[in-house]
Amino acid sequence: MRATTIHAPYDMRVENVPEPMVQLPTDAVVRVLRACICGSDLWAYRGEAARQPGQRIGHEFLGVVEETGSEVGTVRRGDLVVAPFMWSDGVCDYCREGLTTSCEHGGFWGSVGYDGGQGEAVRVPFADGTLVQLPKEAASDDHLLSALLTLSDVLGTGHHAALGAGSRPGATVAVVGDGAVGLCAVLAAKRLGAERIIALGRHEVRTDIARRFGATDVVAERGDAAVEAVRELTRGQGAHAVVEAVGTEQSMRTAVNITRDGGAIGFVGVPHGSGTGLDLGVMFDRNIALRGGVAPVRAYIPDLLPDVLDGTIDPSPVFDMTVGIEGVPDGYKAMDERTALKVLVTNG
Repeated sequence: MRATTIHAPYDMRVENVPEPMVQLPTDAVVRVLRACICGSDLWAYRGEAARQPGQRIGHEFLGVVEETGSEVGTVRRGDLVVAPFMWSDGVCDYCREGLTTSCEHGGFWGSVGYDGGQGEAVRVPFADGTLVQLPKEAASDDHLLSALLTLSDVLGTGHHAALGAGSRPGATVAVVGDGAVGLCAVLAAKRLGAERIIALGRHEVRTDIARRFGATDVVAERGDAAVEAVRELTRGQGAHAVVEAVGTEQSMRTAVNITRDGGAIGFVGVPHGSGTGLDLGVMFDRNIALRGGVAPVRAYIPDLLPDVLDGTIDPSPVFDMTVGIEGVPDGYKAMDERTALKVLVTNG
C-alpha cells in the first residue's frame, strides 16, 4: 500500500509499504477514507521533533474496517469508524476515568513500528477501546466525512481546552491561536454556552472562520498590544476563560495576562521553545487556574458525535485544502508556509 513517511526535515515521501495485517486478537485493520495533516506534524517536518528516517506519520483518520482479530467485539468488517489520535485499551484505570491518553497500553499513530494515519490502511491495536462506530451512510457524504474527521483530534482538543478554561453559559472566553485547534475551541466555547468569545489571531481568513464559529470579537494585535485590547473589551478585567492553543512562551504569557482574576487557562498548544511564559507568583496572586494538556479525545467523541451528525456544530471549515495521498508532501509545504490552514487527505 501507499503511506507517508518522513526521512529528514522537509523530506516527506509517499512510498510503498507492507499492507497492515491483524497481528493480535485485539487488532483491527482499517482502510482509510479520510486523513489529514495536523499542525503538530509540522514540528517533525521542520526537524524540531525527532523522527527516524522512513518513520510513518499522521494521527487523524477515519475509514472502513477491513479485518478484525478474534477478540474484537464492538466493530466488524464493513463498519465506518473514526480513530482518536492515540489508541487505548478502554479498560485500564486511566481509560475508565476518561484519561485515555494516559492508557497503560496506549500509543500514538506513527510511532516506530506502527502505521500512521496518512496512508491507505492502518493496523489498529485495541480496536474495541479505540475505534468509534459511525453511521455507514456517512461514507457517501463528503461534507459530513470532513466534519466527522475532526473528532479524531482538533474538535476534541478544542473541546478539552474550552472545558479546562471553564467555558460556560454567561462566560467571556478568549482564545489565543487561530489554527484549527483554536478555531475548534471557539466552536466548543459557543457550544458550551459562552456569552462572549474573543478570538486572537492575525489572519483574516482564519478569523472569518472564528466569527462563523461564534466569535463575537477579534483581536489582531500580539503581545502587550493584544493584552491591552482584550482588557479594553472586558472593562479592564480580562476573560473568565482563556484557551492557549499555540504552545509558545509568548502565547502563554499573553494567556496569563488576559485572564480575569479567579479565571482559568485551558492549554492545549504543544509546548515548544525554551521557556513556558508562566509566572507562578502572578497566577497565585490572581487565583488563576491552569488546566489542559493532551486531550483524551476518545472520551469526548460520544458526547460530540451527535452534534456533528445533526449539524448542531460543523467544524469542517477548518479544512481549506484537499489532496490525494500522493499530494501529502505538497500539503505539508502549504501548511508550513501558512498558505493552508489544515489539509484534508482523501483516499478514493
